Amino acid sequence: MTSTPPPTAEVADDPEHHLDDVVPLDRRVHLELAATVLNPPTDASTLRPVDCEQIALELAGHARVVADDVRRRCALLPARDPKRVLTEAVLGEADRRLSVRPRPTLPSAQNRARLLKTLYERLDSLPPVPPASPPP
Repeated sequence: MTSTPPPTAEVADDPEHHLDDVVPLDRRVHLELAATVLNPPTDASTLRPVDCEQIALELAGHARVVADDVRRRCALLPARDPKRVLTEAVLGEADRRLSVRPRPTLPSAQNRARLLKTLYERLDSLPPVPPASPPP
């Protein structure tokens, strides 16, 4: 019996955000990671500091992309819409939290996990951005 090597993956470094509308978010995986960090399998579960930091960085990076989607949807709402006011408050808090590098601790990773869940809740409460019409 031969074992199959695990699939390989590449990390896309896209500081100019060219891939934002091309590469779909892997929502399920990131929310599962967030749920696991928020509810470790056992009380005795421990993560090494380097693992906590890596998880926090992964969740923070994903949260930035989700925040950009939330921001685009929020911009379509009328200025005085209560959803817009709440969403702008959530985005302000997200910007503050994401401006600080995560610490190599479980509470820091949990902070990013809660933020990601909050951003997805906001995203789901807003109408989608209409697709761009193709040029004539």
